[in-house]
Amino acid sequence: MAKLVISLAQMNIALGDEKKNTATMERLSVEAARRGSHLVVFPELWSTGYALEQAKDLASALNSGMFSQVGGVAAQNKISIVGSVLEKRGMEVSNSAAFFAPNGRMLGIYRKLHLFRLMHEDEWLQAGSSALELELPWGNTGLAICYDLRFPELFRKYAVNGAKMVVIPAEWPIERIEHWRALLVARAIENQCYIVATNAAGQTGDTTFGGHSMIVDPWGKIVVEGGEAPMLLTAEIEMDLVDEVRRRIPVFEDRRSDIY
Repeated sequence: MAKLVISLAQMNIALGDEKKNTATMERLSVEAARRGSHLVVFPELWSTGYALEQAKDLASALNSGMFSQVGGVAAQNKISIVGSVLEKRGMEVSNSAAFFAPNGRMLGIYRKLHLFRLMHEDEWLQAGSSALELELPWGNTGLAICYDLRFPELFRKYAVNGAKMVVIPAEWPIERIEHWRALLVARAIENQCYIVATNAAGQTGDTTFGGHSMIVDPWGKIVVEGGEAPMLLTAEIEMDLVDEVRRRIPVFEDRRSDIY
């Protein structure tokens, strides 16, 4: 699949209100499918926001609750869906991004590796223990969540393994939005891959999230970028550009893996 249509569902998340957020997810998925999108990406913790004190009550076990609902929406609309939610695992809760295929099947789940202390994730959540790469119709794709963006080693691991795209659901506060914008472009340039990132927008609880969801191509060009309000962004990208850019500047052939 050379050409890929992607929608970024830049939501205003209602804190702890799963019913309202799920209705928004369903509505935006229908619209993304209507626009011909192959993939729609939702923000981090789109179903609850950072209602971490209620995490154990709001979390869903795999193959039930929120995961089942999203799988159903993917199948109904014949569209791939990714975004993170609270996942219940025994007595633990993780910030987990499941990737659903257009037939509703879960192809894999990524649990956030780096927990963000400023939002108290380390007090309420269990960190993940592995990266996730998926072989998809458009090529190898890696997953990351929000704060992971500040750890270039994860993205380099994906790129060295052949990833052509990394998808990032996020809730990134507006006060640090320039960090978000700069890091997304940097990750795309240094790894010569597409970066597909959806941020939340507007106020959720006491925090205002900054929007500016974007797709950045392997050359570092911003394909599409949102503003600060809730919106659904849609763009078509050309996956063959990844190989072209990697041929033009053979970064991975020139790495000194004997030293670093």
